[in-house]
Amino acid sequence: MIDVVRILRETFVARAEHHPTLGSTNDRAAQCAAQGVKELPLLIVVDEQTAGRGRGANRWWTGRGALAMSLLLDAETVAIERNCSPLVALAAAVAVADAVAPLLPNHTVGLNWPNDVMACEKKVTGTVCRNGPEGASHKRCLSPFSRMADSRKLAGILIEVLADRRHVIGIGLNANNTLADAPAELQSTAGTIRDLSGKTHDQTDILVDLLKRLEQAFSKLRQEPANIAARADALCLQRGRTLALQLGDRRATGRCRGIAPDGALLLETSVDVEAFYSGCVTDSI
Repeated sequence: MIDVVRILRETFVARAEHHPTLGSTNDRAAQCAAQGVKELPLLIVVDEQTAGRGRGANRWWTGRGALAMSLLLDAETVAIERNCSPLVALAAAVAVADAVAPLLPNHTVGLNWPNDVMACEKKVTGTVCRNGPEGASHKRCLSPFSRMADSRKLAGILIEVLADRRHVIGIGLNANNTLADAPAELQSTAGTIRDLSGKTHDQTDILVDLLKRLEQAFSKLRQEPANIAARADALCLQRGRTLALQLGDRRATGRCRGIAPDGALLLETSVDVEAFYSGCVTDSI
């Protein structure tokens, strides 16, 4: 059960709605904006979302126990230059990743540009320590980048900018739901905190921590946007991978060089290192 009173007391949220069922939290937030709601930030959170949306025509599965939420923010809260718009989604993704990481100590939690939060298991192997006493051994964790084939999608973010520059920040987080209830096509790619940690977690605890981190992330976005980009770059799990990006009629393929200070995805293509501000990563090699 979501404790709305606690959320209002402990976070920057000024008004909150908790619904048992909604079609889309982003749609409800946009509806509230159209009705002239003045108390912002406004939080919309639901137990069940029946028509959750992802980027483009994608749909978001919201299983029983998932966290589906949207924040309606005024333009001043997300006060960045238009050419830095990728940083809004990255700021939200950084907040989600940093909130999830303590719940999954045996996993590496990171980002896939532009808006996916991923987790991959930390594999530990025994190796001989050549610099130590003969026969001594130590354990090391494999690089998270070598584990990308085993990564699981925990969360997605959908940013919608309204006509008056208010932002709707939609977040779908696989928290206490389980892949046992998921559609067959998601079984090999999605993950949930419950499944990966082996236990359920208090939804309000997760939400309060996430909202606090979102407030901090958007404060940094206003003051030092390059710091958000640097944090996203550090969390980028695609670095060193060969990615294919679809941008309108153009398809670009190149090795990922991380995330630029303005939030762009950097790909080393046959032409040069190019910056991309939008597009869909359709596959990786």
